[in-house]
Amino acid sequence: MKRIILVFCLAVSILSLMNAQAQVPQGAGSVWVIPIKGDIEPSISAFIRRASQNALAEGASTIIYEIDTFGGRVDTALQISSFIGSLKNIRTVAWVRSGPESMGVSWSAGALIALSCQDIVMSTGTSIGAAAPVTIGPDGQMAPTGEKTVSAVRSQMAALAEKNKHPVLLALAMVDQDLEVWDVQVNGENRLVNSVELESLEKNSANKVVRQNLVSAKGKLLSLTAGDALKYGLARAIADDSAELIQKLGINGEISELKPNAADQIVNILTSGAVQTILILVGLVMLFLEINTPGFGIPGVVAIISFVTVFGLNALLGTVGSLELILFLVGVALLAVEIFILPGFGITGISGLVLIGLSLVFSRQDFTIPSLPWQWEIFGRNVIFVSIGIILAIAAIAVIALMGPRLRIFDRLTLKTKIEGTAGGPDPEHAGTSVLEAARVMSEAEENYGDLLGKKGKAISTLRPSGKAEFDGKVYAVEADGVFIEPQKTVEVIRVRGNRIIVRSVG
Repeated sequence: MKRIILVFCLAVSILSLMNAQAQVPQGAGSVWVIPIKGDIEPSISAFIRRASQNALAEGASTIIYEIDTFGGRVDTALQISSFIGSLKNIRTVAWVRSGPESMGVSWSAGALIALSCQDIVMSTGTSIGAAAPVTIGPDGQMAPTGEKTVSAVRSQMAALAEKNKHPVLLALAMVDQDLEVWDVQVNGENRLVNSVELESLEKNSANKVVRQNLVSAKGKLLSLTAGDALKYGLARAIADDSAELIQKLGINGEISELKPNAADQIVNILTSGAVQTILILVGLVMLFLEINTPGFGIPGVVAIISFVTVFGLNALLGTVGSLELILFLVGVALLAVEIFILPGFGITGISGLVLIGLSLVFSRQDFTIPSLPWQWEIFGRNVIFVSIGIILAIAAIAVIALMGPRLRIFDRLTLKTKIEGTAGGPDPEHAGTSVLEAARVMSEAEENYGDLLGKKGKAISTLRPSGKAEFDGKVYAVEADGVFIEPQKTVEVIRVRGNRIIVRSVG
């Protein structure tokens, strides 16, 4: 009962951590600065959603998203940009800020997020652009993704630019390296045009066309400095600090900068691929020990904590639903059936491991079946993380099964006391003997185990790896040499270590 209460308390603690809120400014008319820094990962998406919803609840008039990133996951960037674009009754500003701890860039996914805001402001020395999605090749180098992914991101960039009245051609040139963009003057009016539009304008004799600058050359992705972004109408202003920012935007109200708290940083660490691999490893090993141990003990507590952490934190990131939980529970049930009911390890056990693996993979992504190249990339990365965890867990379980009886840490999981009697009285074989005499007889019996070396007999129970086998009409406690052996199989004694008889299947 105490252990169940402990599990409940730990689960509540984890959920409290997951729901912990960052410290935020309050008061109607306040201006919030929400940072978007580092790689764009699902944990950042969860932080942005939570902080933005708090801003709306507290009546903030403006949210300034401070962007400083080289990019990240395409799916997370699309989620963040869609969320920011859906905000109502609040002004949104993207601020590409420079500083001693800042990289001063809003590239790739950062450019997509910036375009989802109503206004873009940049600091001196910063840049924005280069938003074409890339993938990691077999050699570890970045390579362009397929046209299907580029087309999807290009359409979203154009839609966001059009909605927020940003120059659409600049947004497209950040994704499409085949697009050529010119800054021209047509009849005294400055315009941005592509190469096809430029050729058409120049063919019309009624137009006086002056080519001023090649903004984006064919074969290159567009990246703009703060000055160029302001010149071509992408940036609304240049501001190097928060005071200059609110002055140039004409914002009224006190500006307060939000920082991720300890809970956000812990969530970011615990949802990383390496940590989740370790949690999967620990969870599966502890689940195996709990299933093979009578009652409910520490392995069960650790297994629950591990899997609650994996599924709970991923649920916070919006990637866990009923499908993942059902797959996991069915997988655990199949493993239990394989261990307790069915002999050996067959299709039931393998199916259980596959379902558990799929549930863990799906818990790390917001789609089930990948359809786009970047989805396949994320799916493949998740499969690698989960597979490593499962393979290491299987290896650890094999080591425990073979070495467990020799390790003191597993003494409580194995029976080491010799049974010399029954509920009806002493063992008749040793009745009437003193304790010392019985010990001598048992010692001699142990020494005679060496005579069994090389003998063949029959397993009379499943060896997992321990069990019973019969040799010359006598039953002995034996251990299989690394492989489970089913009942009635012929076995041979290959090693004797004290009172340990190690056998292998033959024939």
